[in-house]
Amino acid sequence: MIGERILRAIPGFGAVARMVRHEHERWDGGGYPDGLVGNAIPVGSRIILACDAYHAMTSDRPYRKAMPHANAMAELTGNAGSQFDPDVVQALVGYLFGRRQSGLATV
Repeated sequence: MIGERILRAIPGFGAVARMVRHEHERWDGGGYPDGLVGNAIPVGSRIILACDAYHAMTSDRPYRKAMPHANAMAELTGNAGSQFDPDVVQALVGYLFGRRQSGLATV
């Protein structure tokens, strides 16, 4: 929660600090640090979680190659309602589909 502490020290950043604190919560309550469930998780945190997960899956890491876009989409949709907010996943998948259809996506 270092990021949260840094942001809380900046006047006016309390709401952002709260989003950062809860970016590892799960829709089903199995996350951390507070085990929040569903809509109790700040919407910004839910968005960060899904977007960060997609980016992590589709990026090369020192310990593995990037996952193909289709596999990442399957992971997101397969975990909607448990790990991820289903509405956020639906919006993210729609956005990424639109980018791929318009030729803007690089993955």
